[in-house]
Amino acid sequence: MTSFYGKIALSIAGWFVESFEDIFKPLNKDLPKAGISMPKRVYDAIIVFNSFIAYLISLVIVILSFFILKYNPFSFIIYIIFIPLLTFIAVFTIGYFYPIQLAASRRAKIETNLPFVVAHMGAIASSGIPPSAVFKLLSKFKEYDVLAEEMEKIVTNIEVFGLDPVTAMKEVAKRTPSEKFKQILLGFASTIESGGSLKIYLKNMSEQTLFHWRMKREKYLQQLSTYAEFYTGILIAAPLFIISLFSIMNMIEPNLGGVGILQLMRLSIYLLIPILNVAFIFFLSSTQVEI
Repeated sequence: MTSFYGKIALSIAGWFVESFEDIFKPLNKDLPKAGISMPKRVYDAIIVFNSFIAYLISLVIVILSFFILKYNPFSFIIYIIFIPLLTFIAVFTIGYFYPIQLAASRRAKIETNLPFVVAHMGAIASSGIPPSAVFKLLSKFKEYDVLAEEMEKIVTNIEVFGLDPVTAMKEVAKRTPSEKFKQILLGFASTIESGGSLKIYLKNMSEQTLFHWRMKREKYLQQLSTYAEFYTGILIAAPLFIISLFSIMNMIEPNLGGVGILQLMRLSIYLLIPILNVAFIFFLSSTQVEI
């Protein structure tokens, strides 16, 4: 069901979405994987509508600031052209890439817990209970986070929509952001259809996923040692060397190309080095492997 806000956005910005449909095609593929149940066309319209609202708000702020701050007309022309435009682009970009980032986050959480969930599935299935009961039991373990939500979708497909377990798994496999989990679900369904042993299948998949999980973490630990050497050399030793060099240069010649050496030292200490450290922290966060 479309919300009231979604209907307004669709009525106002729907023409834009239809006119530039190709722009939204990559985004629309990630909406189901991100767990966003909103219709694709409605979400696209909301992005455009939000961007247009942000454009108007920033335009009003620029006009009001002109009367309050009394800056020169040339600056006003520059501001009134570029600030609303940049605001529109920024809001549009955030809305556009949000599902892509959310899908990537969900995929990482799924693949972090996947070896343990598959092992858990194998232990439950070995007791001889039906597949639907396996998924229902696992959906109650909130420790599995996104995987528990995926299991709950399978249960909903079975109990609410009346699908058989095989079809229910295939439907969820189409929309899951994790290719590994997709292959496990399709293999699970294929094993049921062919009358194979779920116990043997899940045991083999558990060993495979756990092996890849261990290899991924070993590789990350090796990368961390490289990052540590980089941090020590570039962000600890190099700044100390540069500050020492500036101190010596300041005693010989306090100015460099019309700029004071002390000003360069302050710029390095209070701006450049903190920015580099924050950037390094963001880099580590983006490459971090969840455990």
